[in-house]
Amino acid sequence: MEETEMDDLLVNVVRQNSLRSGGSFKSSMSGRSTPRGSPSFRRGYSGRASRRDSKAVPGRLQWIRGNRVVFWLILITLWTYIGFAVQSKWAHDAHGKDFVDRSSPSRLERILADDEITSGPEKILLEKIGVSGPKKSSAGSHRRKRNASSRGNPNNRKRARSTAERRLESKIRANIKAEIPAEDSIPRRNTTYGMLLGPFAKTEDSILEWSAEKRRGTCDRKSRFAHLVWSRSFILIFHELSMTGAPLTMMELATELLSCGATVSVVAVSRQGGLMPELNRRGIKVLKDKGEPSFKTAMKKDLIIAGSAVCSSWIDQYLKYYGPGSSQIVWWIMENRREYFDRSKTLLDQVKTLIFLSESQSKQWLTWCEEERIHLRSEPGVVPLSVSDELAFVAGIPSSLNTPSFNVESMEEKRHLLREAVRKEMGLGDSDMLVMTLSSINPAKGQLLLLESILLMEEHNVAPLDIRINSLFEGKNLTAVILETHLNQTQLADGANRNVTSTPKPQKRKRRRSRSRKIGRGLLSDGGTAQEPALKVLIGSIGSKSNKTPYIKGILSFLSQHKNLSESVLWTPATTRVSSLYSAADVYVINAQGLGETFGRVTIEAMAFGLPVLGTDAGGTKEIVEDKVTGLLHPVGREGEKALAENLHFLLRNATARKQLGQNGRFRVAQTYLKRHLYSKLAAILSKCMKPK
Repeated sequence: MEETEMDDLLVNVVRQNSLRSGGSFKSSMSGRSTPRGSPSFRRGYSGRASRRDSKAVPGRLQWIRGNRVVFWLILITLWTYIGFAVQSKWAHDAHGKDFVDRSSPSRLERILADDEITSGPEKILLEKIGVSGPKKSSAGSHRRKRNASSRGNPNNRKRARSTAERRLESKIRANIKAEIPAEDSIPRRNTTYGMLLGPFAKTEDSILEWSAEKRRGTCDRKSRFAHLVWSRSFILIFHELSMTGAPLTMMELATELLSCGATVSVVAVSRQGGLMPELNRRGIKVLKDKGEPSFKTAMKKDLIIAGSAVCSSWIDQYLKYYGPGSSQIVWWIMENRREYFDRSKTLLDQVKTLIFLSESQSKQWLTWCEEERIHLRSEPGVVPLSVSDELAFVAGIPSSLNTPSFNVESMEEKRHLLREAVRKEMGLGDSDMLVMTLSSINPAKGQLLLLESILLMEEHNVAPLDIRINSLFEGKNLTAVILETHLNQTQLADGANRNVTSTPKPQKRKRRRSRSRKIGRGLLSDGGTAQEPALKVLIGSIGSKSNKTPYIKGILSFLSQHKNLSESVLWTPATTRVSSLYSAADVYVINAQGLGETFGRVTIEAMAFGLPVLGTDAGGTKEIVEDKVTGLLHPVGREGEKALAENLHFLLRNATARKQLGQNGRFRVAQTYLKRHLYSKLAAILSKCMKPK
């Protein structure tokens, strides 16, 4: 080592001397100065690479070889890095349990960094409580802050996290519970409404023995709809994310499209409501932006399906951004009021086609179009809604979710067990009649008129009725009839499935005919009991975005003036878990006012669970409910109050009539309002709007 350093020193001295004298000398291996071109010079450097050959060695490596201090610094740095890595692994392993794990960000940090929550109620709640996550470009600053906070005593870091993070997490959770009521967070009684009941999710899951993860759409691969949408891409426009008819229908459409092999994206005009967790659970992608990014995404899709007249704002902006895009839009309008028509009338003739829910709605909108001289591009279609497979499954109607262990008969037994359990939690007796109405609480739904009708009935201001109830399947077992209808509609061969339930014996059939004749003569079958059954009213949905606060205050004021009536009124929050509520009820009321209900999905859901329906003789309700067959109809407005009171009184005193009307309703749903009926009609319309593959 010393000899080499000495040689280098001599070479430098000789080079400096040669430069001063103008000569050209180089040091040989022996240390003597030799001319550059002499043989000894060539011999002395024969073992080294020539200047030209030295270019093959990278300049940086050659520089490092010539600077030994830098070389040792690099080695020391690598050694230090390895030491810290080993120490960190030890600290976060089983030996370092007391250390705070900072290797991966906590859930709160992901929320604040906007990595986990990009949309939905949690992000909205963060904004409400004044916490906004930084943009993704500031991820580096987050890492620097995290590293800086990791210095010092581990116990201090742990205490700091427990005071700041946990306090904020608890605040977020409290706000989420307020936005989406959980079963445990809802008091049984409060000073505003009185008795609050439900949701009964835990009771429902424990009795049905059916996990929520299984609540996914199951596509019929042989159907026309499945062949049409396979490998296609769609974008669905939600006007909001509330738990009301239109958003729920669009969510189930998105689920079915995904189940049938399509690609689906969702744009929400308003993110208010509690559907975001359910959309996430079903794997439905909700776009973050409803502006230009959503327009670019929509341009690449095969079809755009808008699910409400309120979507007109998005459609208008999209057509301004992309003029030829009107041929991609199918507009499924689910409202039937003039204000919604006025909001969307300038766009009706620009979309590919319109879809309505009922014939009465279609006629009304076409009349308005004629008045405004609007010429539609094509004849609108009519696609009534359906009972979801999940509700049909629980109701004991054949659906795509049935399996050998969860067949129709077993689900009927579980539904009866669910009814008993929920009614027990509600404090209802076996003979009590629970009247239910599930919808947003506003004047158009007529809850106050319903309560006034019940007050008339309790004050004995109604006369007994003589109503003849007609049967759709005289003397037959309802389950057998529904299964037979299902097999015929799906074109399955007769086999073992037809013999799952045996037909009733002739003696039973004869007994049922005599009961029907009793009802036809208007006899009160329960009138001879010592104690008249009590009537309870369940009103929902508390917390719905469509509720009108002044109207609710009016209802509460009315109840405060009639203490006896207020004791009979129960309330339930907005929820998607409604199987337990339908199972516990005895009668369903759809008291829609004005032009009536557009269609009334809750109407067919109640019929699926065997509930007789008391509805107004207007709108889509009169297309669903056949008077004196599947329910009883009454006029709208004040004129209908007394008629509704008389119908309630009749059903309160005639349990057999309730049962017969309910069975007729279940049969009608199995015939007309199941998922396969909806998608068969929808496929016929969409096939005309989509380009062939």
